[in-house]
Amino acid sequence: MASGLESLPDDPSALKAIIAAKNEEIARLAAAERAYEALVQALRIRIERLRKQKYGSSSEKIEREIEQLELALEDLEVAMAAADTAPEPEENETREETPFRSRRRRGKPRVSETTPRERIVLDPGETCPECGGPLRLVGEDVAEILDFIDAKLKLVEIARLKKSCRHCETMVQPAAPTRPIPRGMAGPGLLAHILVSKFDDHLPLYRQSEIFARHGADIPRSTLIDWCGQTVAVLRPLSALIKAEVMTADRLHGDDTPIKVLDPKQRLKGKARGVKEGRIWVYVRDDRPWGGGDPPAAAYWFSPDRKGEHPQSHLADFKGILQADAYAGFKELYKPDAEGAVRVREAACWAHLRRDFHDVWKATNSPIAKGALDRIGALYDIERRITGTSAAQRLAIRQKESRPRAEAFRAGCEAELARIPGKGDLAKAMRYALNRWHAFTLFLEDGRVAIDNNVAERAIRPVCIGRKNFLFAGSDAGGEVIADAMTLIETAKLCGLNPQDYLADVLARINDHIVSRLDELLPWNWKPLAVPQDQAA
Repeated sequence: MASGLESLPDDPSALKAIIAAKNEEIARLAAAERAYEALVQALRIRIERLRKQKYGSSSEKIEREIEQLELALEDLEVAMAAADTAPEPEENETREETPFRSRRRRGKPRVSETTPRERIVLDPGETCPECGGPLRLVGEDVAEILDFIDAKLKLVEIARLKKSCRHCETMVQPAAPTRPIPRGMAGPGLLAHILVSKFDDHLPLYRQSEIFARHGADIPRSTLIDWCGQTVAVLRPLSALIKAEVMTADRLHGDDTPIKVLDPKQRLKGKARGVKEGRIWVYVRDDRPWGGGDPPAAAYWFSPDRKGEHPQSHLADFKGILQADAYAGFKELYKPDAEGAVRVREAACWAHLRRDFHDVWKATNSPIAKGALDRIGALYDIERRITGTSAAQRLAIRQKESRPRAEAFRAGCEAELARIPGKGDLAKAMRYALNRWHAFTLFLEDGRVAIDNNVAERAIRPVCIGRKNFLFAGSDAGGEVIADAMTLIETAKLCGLNPQDYLADVLARINDHIVSRLDELLPWNWKPLAVPQDQAA
């Protein structure tokens, strides 16, 4: 501090000039702060509005806009953090707090208990630096620093010693350990990393190849492709078990999304780029909102088109409630059989319906649409309050509080339809609700049924994000690889597992595991053989 004072001039006019320059700098920073905060607030409001209307036919377009705005918001907040950076004050020097700095709030990282820890002790010694007297411990101040240890590749050499018997000359050698993929050089940890990086982190294989090269291993992209495909093939029996288990549920959420697929037949017909549009379908079992006993799971399928025969095939043995959109291919499932029995009951999604009214209100500022939004919002207020309660409690509250509001919504739609143009978007939204009223009100009859299909929306979103990086599947078989990999990774995540740890352990064991006990490796049954050394206490 003293050296700083010595550098100041003695001339009062010069000191005034320095103070004036500092004041101008503070005013400039304050103005920049206000501009930053106004822009941040505008971006957050825009993102929140888009999230409230993202369900429906244009949901993917809205998702892309949300992601672009979130990137812009992230860059802006990084700039704000950079502007907030300043050197620490010297001893006895106070830092002048600007409004910019004082209002910033940073979330503290939450570190898992299994994260490796290292303790560094700074000891002042045994004697006092002032008088030389002995020191005694009275306490300690502990500060935590979260650091990142760069990932490393490790080449493991497995030497199988050959020995001969001195009496009978018999050659003895230990058997070679089983590898995750036949004759493959990759270990289970590396293969799990490749799968999770590609299908969960959405990192294409050519980028992974560049990253591995920086770590000292030049792995050709063609080799990564083989490893990826062979690994999914090894895990496919486990994926099939998950799919079979999901179909035993009596309530499912369903959704689908397009994915581009290379098709040589299209190229032969003169079609541009030889690309067709396939579909990824997902069916999710999730009883956590009402405390059900079945573990959550997600099953994915690929189909080369969106014909109704595909979901009908997926759900051929399913009996229960299906919550999905109004896709025509599902209608065949809802029809009664020859004896009049209904195998699959339809539950509709209020989030999709809300978006229709929101679009009308946003475009026309219609008070009728706003009234419908308010009624739907009241239903969601109740749902947020009862999430986590038992099915019986949910049903009782829905019957008492939600049903009157739902009936008021229905009566309002019927009354307004007689007064508004029949071909308008508002009338279409009302007819959509009234024509499927039995499906929209099924959640009022069963406390286990959700009010919307957001569970499936969240499960299908990773595919929507991933296809922007892998662009398209190389073939129909490639689409099936995506579906199987997503089934394993997303189910592990739903069960609260780290998918890379889970897959690494399973890949190390599956080829030696008894086939009849393969269900022990399902995510909700899985128990690792041993804690990795770097995570041991």
